[in-house]
Amino acid sequence: MPGDTLTTEEYIQHHLTNLTYGRFPNGEWGIAQGAEDIAEMGFWAINLDTLFWSMTLGIVFLTMFTLAAKRATPDVPGRLQNLCELAVEFVEKNITQVFGSRPNPIIGPLSLTILVWVFLMNLMDLVPVDFIPYLAQLAGVHYFKVVPTTDPNATLGMALGVFFLVLYYNLKIKGPIKFSTGFVTHPIPHWSMYWFNFILEIVDMLAKPLSHGLRLFGNLYAGEMIFILIALLPFYAQWVLSVPWAIFHILIICLQAFVFMILTIVYLAQAHTVDEH
Repeated sequence: MPGDTLTTEEYIQHHLTNLTYGRFPNGEWGIAQGAEDIAEMGFWAINLDTLFWSMTLGIVFLTMFTLAAKRATPDVPGRLQNLCELAVEFVEKNITQVFGSRPNPIIGPLSLTILVWVFLMNLMDLVPVDFIPYLAQLAGVHYFKVVPTTDPNATLGMALGVFFLVLYYNLKIKGPIKFSTGFVTHPIPHWSMYWFNFILEIVDMLAKPLSHGLRLFGNLYAGEMIFILIALLPFYAQWVLSVPWAIFHILIICLQAFVFMILTIVYLAQAHTVDEH
């Protein structure tokens, strides 16, 4: 087990290192054997564990809702149908309150997908920190993180996806001219302040995807770090601290999934507001 042979620093570093595939400086492609190899691989390296768990949990989400749809009954619904209907009604309520009745074919499916998918990825933080990495170690895989949302590549990737959707609907709903002029006429509609407005609007536009993705990453990364630190304590102390922290962390898991979803709805609602500028 990693904690039995590694120092405290090495143990923490081990649990914070992704299973990464990329190109080494010598031109060869392969799996990194540590943080130094990952740094040398550069931008195009791929975190295989993040990709595996995000896709796996995406399949879990699709399977759950597909089964619920196929087994749906108006009589006495089962637990799975109740759970899925609860999620759908929750999303629908938030869309109605924030987005309103504007016609948009993707706002509902997108919001539901974000809520459930991000929740499932966050939920992996409750798996004991040594359990899956230990099984991976037995299989010869030295690094294997299990919480996709503790990887900024995943959270910023989702945030950028939302960002491009926002740009698309801004151009579609407002038109290229109105959208472009909004960068210089808002918030101070005077020609002498156009340069100042442009700077503010660009900063605001770029800050949205950054804060959107980094907020989710930061909260889940901090939670994972605390679980790792607790795992370094004696066995009796682990149980005393891990159980209450896990109970509290359930709130963080749910809250961050909700925040990521609601910000997506807010940003898309702003893109549909023609008179925003």
